[in-house]
Amino acid sequence: MALSHAILSALTERPCSGYDLAKQFDGSVGFFWHASHQQIYRELTKLEQQGLVTAEAVPQEGRPDKKLYQVTEAGQALLRDWIAQPSKGSPLKDELLVKLFVGYLVPPETAIAMLQQERSHHAATLEEYQAIEQRYFAKPAAMTPAGQFQYITLRNGIHYETAWLTWCDETLATLRSMNQGQGE
Repeated sequence: MALSHAILSALTERPCSGYDLAKQFDGSVGFFWHASHQQIYRELTKLEQQGLVTAEAVPQEGRPDKKLYQVTEAGQALLRDWIAQPSKGSPLKDELLVKLFVGYLVPPETAIAMLQQERSHHAATLEEYQAIEQRYFAKPAAMTPAGQFQYITLRNGIHYETAWLTWCDETLATLRSMNQGQGE
C-alpha cells in the first residue's frame, strides 16, 4: 500500500485541510499506517497534480488561506481498483522480537523489564481502541456501511492487541521462570 491510498481513504470521510487530515490520520488510518505531517502534505500536492484530489482555498482571518482537499471521481476510481487487487502480506519488522531472539545475551531481568514496558504500551493501546469502540461503535447493527467497515478495522486492532498481550504474559512467565532457575 502506498501512502497515497491511505490519504485518499482518509479523505473519503469528508473534505479536510492538510492539517486536519494529518490530525485525522493520526487518529484513524494512522493506527495502521504511520506518516509524518510533512509526508502527508507532500503527498497531497502530488495527488492534486494527478487529479486525484481537488483543493479549495478557504479564507481565514489573520492567517493564510486554508486548503480543503476532497477526493475526485478519479481518486475514488483509483481506490476502487486498488481495493479489488489482492493485498500483499505485510512484512513483520519488530525490533522487540529481534532483541528477544538474542535475549540470552542479557540477564532475564533485562528482558523482563523491556517486555513489561512494551506490555504497558500495548495495554494502553488496547484501552484506547476499546474506548473508541464504546464511543463510536456501541450499536454495530445501526451503523452505516462506512461505519461497519471502519468498525471491522478497529476490531482487528482490538484482536491484535489482545493476542499480543496474551503472548507477552506467556513470555513474561517463561522469563520469570528462567530467572528463578538462575537464582537457585
